[in-house]
Amino acid sequence: MSESTKKTEAPKDAVRIDLPISGMNCAGCAINIEKILKETEGVESANVNFATSRATVLFAPRLVTPEALVRAVESAGYSVVRPGAGDEVDAERAAREKEYGRLKRDFLTALALSAVILLGSSRQLLPWIPAFLSDPRLLGILATPVQFWIGRRFYKGAWASLKHKRADMNTLVAVGTSAAYFASAAATLFPAFFAAGGVRPDIYFDTSAVIITLILFGRLLEARAKGRTSEAIKKLIGLRPRTARVIRDGLEADLPVASVIVGDIVVVRPGEKIPVDGVVTRGRSAVDESMITGESLPVGKAEGDEVIGATLNKTGSFEFRATKVGKATVLAQIIRLVEEAQGSKAPIQRLADVIAGWFVPAVIGIAILTFAIWALFGPKPALNLALLNFVAVMIIACPCALGLATPTAVMVGTGKGAENGILIKGGESLETAGKLTTVVFDKTGTLTKGAPEVTDVVAVAPFSEDEFLRLVAAAEKTSEHPLAEAFLGKARAKGLTVPPASDFSALEGQGIEAVVEGRTVVAGSARLMAGRGIDASGLAAAAEALSREGKTPVFAAVDGRLAGLAAVADALKEGAPSAVERLKALGLEVIMLTGDQVKTAEAIARRAGIDRVIAELLPADKLREIRKLQEAGEKVAMVGDGINDAPALAQADVGIAIGSGTDVAMESADITLIKGDLDGVAGAIELSRRTIRTIRQNLFWAFLYNVIGIPVAAGALYPLFGILLNPMIASAAMAASSVSVVSNSLRLRRFKVRRPDASARPT
Repeated sequence: MSESTKKTEAPKDAVRIDLPISGMNCAGCAINIEKILKETEGVESANVNFATSRATVLFAPRLVTPEALVRAVESAGYSVVRPGAGDEVDAERAAREKEYGRLKRDFLTALALSAVILLGSSRQLLPWIPAFLSDPRLLGILATPVQFWIGRRFYKGAWASLKHKRADMNTLVAVGTSAAYFASAAATLFPAFFAAGGVRPDIYFDTSAVIITLILFGRLLEARAKGRTSEAIKKLIGLRPRTARVIRDGLEADLPVASVIVGDIVVVRPGEKIPVDGVVTRGRSAVDESMITGESLPVGKAEGDEVIGATLNKTGSFEFRATKVGKATVLAQIIRLVEEAQGSKAPIQRLADVIAGWFVPAVIGIAILTFAIWALFGPKPALNLALLNFVAVMIIACPCALGLATPTAVMVGTGKGAENGILIKGGESLETAGKLTTVVFDKTGTLTKGAPEVTDVVAVAPFSEDEFLRLVAAAEKTSEHPLAEAFLGKARAKGLTVPPASDFSALEGQGIEAVVEGRTVVAGSARLMAGRGIDASGLAAAAEALSREGKTPVFAAVDGRLAGLAAVADALKEGAPSAVERLKALGLEVIMLTGDQVKTAEAIARRAGIDRVIAELLPADKLREIRKLQEAGEKVAMVGDGINDAPALAQADVGIAIGSGTDVAMESADITLIKGDLDGVAGAIELSRRTIRTIRQNLFWAFLYNVIGIPVAAGALYPLFGILLNPMIASAAMAASSVSVVSNSLRLRRFKVRRPDASARPT
């Protein structure tokens, strides 16, 4: 595999752990934690996602323990959320809610104090304000708890970073607001000292307090918006039933879902959620599987059918045998895959990470240079202006928008995919899917239904189509040949009663023979008819036409008289032609690879609208064809069933597995379509392109904000226009930049997979 097509794989002996982290305030925090983890002996790789507040670590258990990883994170000044009596998800949610509540309390307290400080500092503009409110000593007393109690999180984070010889957003806020606070405190306590030096002792308690308040407000909005980006996970977790009605020792009992074991018989009544995965053993019903597959119509279930945990039983009651419980259920696997995808990084984020890593030290350097230039060369009062511009640069230069640009879009994109039955393994898969140029389909089970069915019936008088089907289905009833199930399925679909047969015999390589209702029925090839002296020439033209369509003609005779002709084929899926058409409309080349014979493959391809077919291939040949396309410079997606096509799926730039409920092979591909709906292929590519476009917009505005904001804060507009940026406005702009990036990502929530009406689909 070429470098351009290699996929990231974990070392075979590596163990994965996810650490929910609290206390991260910016992209710099995430980068610091990531570096500390990577420097820990035994860690193969570490990925810290600011948007999800999670660290994903691959480590060698023989060299490092999970507890050591937790200590490494805590040494950097952050906390790892540990599950209590409940599960990890509940503990994480509780920790987030607690942090949000603390943030809200601190913001409201800071807002109240800052409002009084701001009023007291504005007496020159608002003369009706009582004189005692403008006393610098009172303002200092009010500003102190804002600076050191409410702002303690900034000092704590800055100190933790300093211990590891790094800097982050906490450093910028702590240094910037401290400069304003201590300068004001000095002017308040020692005004004579400044007056003796000819310096006007201005007070900036309002600046330090309002900046902290606005930054907290921005984080509050940011936390709320980030919470909305993970709604897909919340919805999936909310699907989990709490109890199950289980039959044990002949008695029904309501048990916690966690108590259900494989083999238990579970009872489900109308309107109840199915608690775990299983197979129906008794009863019939219709089940709403839309929350898992995206299919809007209820699916009929009868004895032998599989049911998926968390789906909703609509009409009848039934019993089923539990086959998968706990973390093995389809829903649990989906939740795990979505969590992994939302915690992953897209390659496009690497540039943002590199810049964010150098960003804070560079900003501190620019701020110091700004202070020096204004102090030495600025107009009077030079020291005051130098301090204000220093603080403005420190505050406006927030890397949060850069840190949120990619992960928030990936979170929303992968979440919307899951809601529509499209599981995307990670950010890398999501980004690569947007660059595809070619989509390669397997035939059997992907473009086709994967099982033969009767597609055409031509009856010869005096036999009707129904009579023909009834007799042939009866004759085939005891056969083990796949064609037998095709005839029985067609008869059942038409509501025909299939009588019993006797004296059945399989005529090897030709067909079958049986006695039905006292009549001898023979079904098979034209050669069988000729061997029995039955003239089938009248149907020869019809048989030839059906053969050209890739169908297998089956003749039948009753008591030595030709009764008709049926065509059996692995039928094309209903949505295949529309799916291929949509892919072509997206500018993609569509190819079909199959091990089937050329004639049949070309017939299926024509009906699907595919122009290029490569047939009679072994699995290794499919792999070789994918490589040829990649060597020609194509970005290739392979669409297959996820099992037989595993080598080709792994080789392709993006492997897309067509699943069907509980049989979905989620681990074998980059993207899995839970429902076997081919419309999801184009939907996944459209979602990828939309997500990557959103990421690029986010990065553009985040970069632009800093490119423009920092020079303006440094005073670049002052020589020409006399404009300086108030540090309080800088802090408001910083908060707005982060919220705008998250809000832009949230627009992806409107995405829907376009599926044509069933009535409009070709048959």
